[in-house]
Amino acid sequence: MSYTILTGDRATGSLHLGHYVGSLRQRVELQHHHQQTVMVADLQGLTDNGSNPQKISANVLNVVADYLAVGIDPAKTTLCLQSALPALAELTMYYLNLVTVARLERNPTVKSEIIEKDFSRSLPAGFLIYPVSQAADITAFGATHVPVGEDQLPMLEQTNEIVRRFNRIVDREVLVECQPLLSRVGRLPGLDGQGKMSKSRGNTIMLGASADEVHKAVMSMFTDPNHLNVSDPGQVEGNMVFTYLDAFCEDAALVAQLKDHYRQGGLGDVKIKRLLEDCLQTLLEPIRTRRAEFSADKGELMRILREGSQRANQVTQGTLAQVKSALGLDFFALD
Repeated sequence: MSYTILTGDRATGSLHLGHYVGSLRQRVELQHHHQQTVMVADLQGLTDNGSNPQKISANVLNVVADYLAVGIDPAKTTLCLQSALPALAELTMYYLNLVTVARLERNPTVKSEIIEKDFSRSLPAGFLIYPVSQAADITAFGATHVPVGEDQLPMLEQTNEIVRRFNRIVDREVLVECQPLLSRVGRLPGLDGQGKMSKSRGNTIMLGASADEVHKAVMSMFTDPNHLNVSDPGQVEGNMVFTYLDAFCEDAALVAQLKDHYRQGGLGDVKIKRLLEDCLQTLLEPIRTRRAEFSADKGELMRILREGSQRANQVTQGTLAQVKSALGLDFFALD
């Protein structure tokens, strides 16, 4: 069975290993069997960067280069730019009338991010309503499946609530509900063990990181602070090196053996860090090389993004026309 898939990333910076295990790796696999659109969400990037739009505009092509470098093929996946699809903003306006402020404030994902970003009463209105914007994105493409982490499940729930309410109001099935495609690896913690891997916290390994940057990052990773000597028994839980080995080492049996050895004592942190570094260097070396090649040709990146956005625009305008017709707002449809 073929799915219609929509996913994407905010253009707030280049992408990192958290993005890779959370979604990018999955997108590369999905594109061979399903109809997939990947969107650079520059408008959503502005919801908490409204006073610094240059940060968003400067990173749009960086994100596209990351997509291509990991193996997303524009011949199989439509790459598009959110701000180039005017139907999305109009759909958001229609959907906003179907959602209360109280419901938006109860969204667990929004609540946690408001706290994380310390917005308090300085919360931008655009940030509060971005679940509705996401609903517009998803429904505009008729997406049946959306690759997400578990923390994003409330966003899809809210999308489906909007779909059901809209369809009830117009008394027909215009919009389709979506289902999550969960990554086999959960959210990747930061190198310091303090919350998620985040560009703003600087606890990341970027996809374009140099070999030296990867080495320094791995050697500085949080392990077990009580594992002072090689002979000491160590704790695996909360040890970022083992967390990353679970995500990136293809030899699961070896990782299980190392965990047992570490718990018993006699295994040093440097040894497991070297294994992790080998895994990451093997993964990132070809990505780094391809990314540098793609980044050197901005014109080609723009061509890929423009052509993908043109195709996406046709799809989203079609959905908008159906929504307006269902609402009785297609006054000029025959002009």
